[in-house]
Amino acid sequence: MPRLSLLATGFLLLGGPAFAAPGDTTAPQATPSTPATRPARTDGGVMRYDANKDGAVTRDEWKAGQQARFKRLDTNGDGKLSQDELFARTPAAGNSVLPTDRQAGRQSSYFQLLDVDKDGSVTLTEFLAGTERNFTRCDLDKNGRIDTAECRQALQRKPAER
Repeated sequence: MPRLSLLATGFLLLGGPAFAAPGDTTAPQATPSTPATRPARTDGGVMRYDANKDGAVTRDEWKAGQQARFKRLDTNGDGKLSQDELFARTPAAGNSVLPTDRQAGRQSSYFQLLDVDKDGSVTLTEFLAGTERNFTRCDLDKNGRIDTAECRQALQRKPAER
């Protein structure tokens, strides 16, 4: 059970930012005649991996997107991620605040989960294995395609329901 909780926490740490669009720091403003609503986004979150823009992300699109993400995270180009690279926060994304002790602990735990061979770095193979678990968790109907609603539903499920 602790490993499942650790996996869920790790998914939230890595997958959570996938649901937020870069640079989206303002909430919609309400006017006297209209309530504040958040428009549906198809260009951010998990849907940023929808290469053919058909409204769903296939396993192949997800894998290609995660490979590109790994390459972006690997800032020194050595083919592996350090914990600092994996959880780097860039001021351009508005996340220049250092993580709390609790967040740092979760990040460390998630890094250790990804680092299967315990060599202090995460290879592309290890990274993709983790992202494959995330895809599988989101694919509730097991059709090989996911979207934002399906992922949100998966994240809201309790551990006993999984």
